[in-house]
Amino acid sequence: MDIKGIKDYLGDSWKAVTELLEASLKSDISLLDATNRKILSTPGKQLRPVICLLVARLCGNGKVSRSSIRCAAASELLHNATLLHDDVADDSYSRRGVPTVMSLLGGRSSVLLGDYWLVKAIDNILEAGTEGDRLIRVFAKTLSDLAEGEILQLEKSATCDTVEEDYLRIIFSKTASLFEATAVSAAISEGASPESTEAVRAYAYNLGMAFQIKDDILDYSGDERIGKPVGIDLQEQKITLPLLGAFLNAGPEAENAMRRKVADIHLHPEYADEIREFIRENRGMEYAGKRLSDYVEKAVSSLDRFGPGEDRSLLKSIALYVAERNS
Repeated sequence: MDIKGIKDYLGDSWKAVTELLEASLKSDISLLDATNRKILSTPGKQLRPVICLLVARLCGNGKVSRSSIRCAAASELLHNATLLHDDVADDSYSRRGVPTVMSLLGGRSSVLLGDYWLVKAIDNILEAGTEGDRLIRVFAKTLSDLAEGEILQLEKSATCDTVEEDYLRIIFSKTASLFEATAVSAAISEGASPESTEAVRAYAYNLGMAFQIKDDILDYSGDERIGKPVGIDLQEQKITLPLLGAFLNAGPEAENAMRRKVADIHLHPEYADEIREFIRENRGMEYAGKRLSDYVEKAVSSLDRFGPGEDRSLLKSIALYVAERNS
């Protein structure tokens, strides 16, 4: 997938989003302004606002309203707000190959900056137009989901009793919920029918679930040379889909033994290699890969409601990219 090519295709709409992000974050406080500009200079792929604009075009007959522009900007602001907070919660010193705000300015500054980006996201949602009330409810639910997902993950990391139902709720709350809000807000902004809104919601939900499953696979199989740290989930006692899949094939006794090792990983870091070997022997990666493919297939099929066209094709390419990416 050529993300730059997609942004070029979006043309003036993408330019409007980037200009709005810069304007939203401009401050006369020099440290705040400089830090915001530094974050914007290493933006990552910006999938959420890209998806927002493509969905807007899909539902708006190739046009993008100012409301959708604001929703696209809000989705990126909200995403980065959560990253600034996550860096503190996870004690992360680098992201996207550069030092985090937490590492440079401290945890308090990172939390305050995350709050600032969050408020700017809300400002854009409130300015989105006549559907502002509906849109704020969509994003408010996402904020609630994000908090619940983080707390549930903390709870399950402490007890190491995560089952697949818990895992799916966590990854929906932490990842898929914002993808869903991004797509639904664009559909609402463009006045899409309930059927079309549901179709893009299903696309974004399945895409988001696939995105996080791929992240969790990469935590076991990624290459740190391409910017994806590996082994973080085990260090944080998170039981994710590759390990859950291995449990299904190994039986209760082996599962209980591995859960105890995950719980003791801080005292025995050497357990990490044993857990990875357990996943390999019990085909946990294959299990996670199959679930990943299922979600990608559902994301793509959700677009069948719409006729052929470049916007639908690009949304499909994003879904396929999620399954193939290495970082």
